[in-house]
Amino acid sequence: MIRILEAIKSRWRNFFYRLAGVQMEGYIWMRDIEIPRNFRDIYLMKGCSLDRGVTLICSGESLPHPKIHIGANTYINRNTLIDASLSIATGKECAIGPGCYITDHDHSIEAGLPPLAQPLISKPTRIGDRVWIGASVTILKGVSIGNDAVIGAGSVVTKDVPAEAIVVGVPAKVIRYRDDSNCEQLQQKAEL
Repeated sequence: MIRILEAIKSRWRNFFYRLAGVQMEGYIWMRDIEIPRNFRDIYLMKGCSLDRGVTLICSGESLPHPKIHIGANTYINRNTLIDASLSIATGKECAIGPGCYITDHDHSIEAGLPPLAQPLISKPTRIGDRVWIGASVTILKGVSIGNDAVIGAGSVVTKDVPAEAIVVGVPAKVIRYRDDSNCEQLQQKAEL
């Protein structure tokens, strides 16, 4: 019975957010999520799932492209915040753990200006296909994460992550590659 009730609520949220302007392909599984503004700046592809407490925030004026683009069959776990002013895109079939923060901007630190008066500095953030992001990960502006990468829980990603890399730490560093037989070849590509 609870599952049926949750499915009805999810369908209602699909209807409401479509009506508000969120662009969606097909049905999206939505628990109790929050999109406070700029609905038209969000694009959700078929089969993605947004769990309880997920927040999608788009700041500033609308652009010709979506500021948040979630790929097909991507799952975003509880209490994750995606905060875009320019562009954040995930690939397909990603798994994003609970309590993550993903952004494409931060504030400058000009002397004499209070924190909230500082101008935004934005750079696109990209997450490839089949990326696995552990719990409580922070991904900062301008980062590109390659296909099939794994980001360890609690990591802070400040630089690009090569395809198939496993990264952990603050700041996140490559500890190995998913296919160790290609380890040397992938490391050489990453250094270029």
